[in-house]
Amino acid sequence: MFERTLGRFRSLIRSGEYLLSVHVLEEMAEDDVLTEDVENVILMGRIVERQIDRATRERKYVFIGRDLAGDPVGLLAKIGAAGKAVVITVYREEGS
Repeated sequence: MFERTLGRFRSLIRSGEYLLSVHVLEEMAEDDVLTEDVENVILMGRIVERQIDRATRERKYVFIGRDLAGDPVGLLAKIGAAGKAVVITVYREEGS
């Protein structure tokens, strides 16, 4: 359903055209998630939901995947105004 969008995110990750928000860096430190884990979720995971921000009308996407150790991780990302992928938050998936 989100194949084209997923392909765009993956291309941006492969070319290093992405940003990690301050919030996501804090969440990564708290949940012991590495930058490589975030990349892996986007490169090997899937988009499970699209969200539309009511105020800005921006499209955000929920990804579910696995970190490099094989543990489930979720994240929220968007394509920013500059055309880069922006990871907004990351979290450990429970029971997946």
